[in-house]
Amino acid sequence: MFEKISRFLQDIGNDAPRGEARPDDARVAVVALCYQVMEADGVISDSERSRLRELIENQYDLHGAGLEELISAGEEAGNEAVDFYRFTSDVKRHLDEDQRVRLIGLLWDIAYADGSRSEMEDNVVWRIAELIGVSGRERVLERQAALKRAAIVDDGELPGDD
Repeated sequence: MFEKISRFLQDIGNDAPRGEARPDDARVAVVALCYQVMEADGVISDSERSRLRELIENQYDLHGAGLEELISAGEEAGNEAVDFYRFTSDVKRHLDEDQRVRLIGLLWDIAYADGSRSEMEDNVVWRIAELIGVSGRERVLERQAALKRAAIVDDGELPGDD
């Protein structure tokens, strides 16, 4: 599964110059959506930041200023947003169906990075999935796969699980 996420992160933004984060860059939209999930429970943990940084650094081969620029651009865009539309419309425009499903898996990986998921994180991933056209079934399958990757024992279903 990590290989699938790796391919996904490599696929998006391939048309952008290496290290350069443009406002319409799909990578910025992905990082902003990750921040939306990370902020959903009111706390951005070090483990969530670390997981996001690890994925971005490894898959885009970004280091130093390039990595910081992309993460900062995504965080800033996420902080300025009043809703998910800007990011989800970028994602729908730039990613195919399989890539959008893999994005939901990535968002679940971020949600579980701190060892658990909150009802608010669950709701944010559900809303993003709906906006980018990922079915409830695919969303739940990606959540279950992320749960296995994180090796966490989930304490039950949250409202909204299909």
